Amino acid sequence: MKKYNLTFKYSSILILIFFVSFTSCDPEEKTDEILVDFIVDPDPDPDPDPNSGVASDELVGAYTTCNDGFSNPSRNAPDLPNAINVGTIDDRTCYSDYSESTVNGKQWGVYNITDGSNHLGTTLQPRMERSLARSQKTGVGSFAHFKGTVRILEVGKTSSDSSDGTYIMQAKGKHTGGGGSADPAICLYLAKPVYGADSNGSQVQVSFDIFREQINVRGGEGSGRDIVFLKNVKKNEEIAIDLKVGFRQDPNDASKKIHYADAIIGGTAFNWNIPEPDRGTQSGIRYGAYRVKGGRAQIRWADTTYSKAEID
Repeated sequence: MKKYNLTFKYSSILILIFFVSFTSCDPEEKTDEILVDFIVDPDPDPDPDPNSGVASDELVGAYTTCNDGFSNPSRNAPDLPNAINVGTIDDRTCYSDYSESTVNGKQWGVYNITDGSNHLGTTLQPRMERSLARSQKTGVGSFAHFKGTVRILEVGKTSSDSSDGTYIMQAKGKHTGGGGSADPAICLYLAKPVYGADSNGSQVQVSFDIFREQINVRGGEGSGRDIVFLKNVKKNEEIAIDLKVGFRQDPNDASKKIHYADAIIGGTAFNWNIPEPDRGTQSGIRYGAYRVKGGRAQIRWADTTYSKAEID
């Protein structure tokens, strides 16, 4: 807002009032009109930045499905030397490669994917994930344990709620007896968009509902999974993640064991027992960005660690 010389301003007002008192038959009305016109700021402050909620490492605006240089010939694309995120890269998108950014004084792994960007000749959904060495034992006390911090900036959006969203991590593990995928997901943690108005009144993604998409039976896919709401998190919020998948003793029967996928998301525990524990042969974890049936997804990971135990 512009600044004015106060002496000039008040002198001008007195002169105007004096002039009007001699030239108007209704001085009160005219004086109010003149004073209102005078004190209106002729150079108002501009509207707030419509991108004020945009993270510094967020991509905005128009984009293409694929970009030159990112069509790696296999999913095991070259990784960054000394990548800050643990695990082996699995890159099935021609939109971008894994990269890193610094936000809030912390280094983040950058995972960006777009609808239709799996260029490797399969019908599977695009993804940029990291796989972690699986625990191959099923004895009580065996586990795979991942920790990290996630920021969700954007997830897939379609015309159908059932197709919305992007997976940020998943529990994996094969089983005996056949059924389902050759490398099945046990449960996937799905972020779905929640919309609100920005400063221009446009609807944008402002937060995300986190769901656990869990199997009903070993090898369950599609209708063989339930989607269970866990919690809502804000866009660009730093969310502490702790996911542990493993085997423990059944507290109700010492001769039996439980195969579990226990998550702590932003300080809230969401424990779940995997069905048919005796059929499980592995405990595994993947994380990054997976599935985008419409639009684009942008996920950031930092502070990642991994450990595992294998007990017969």
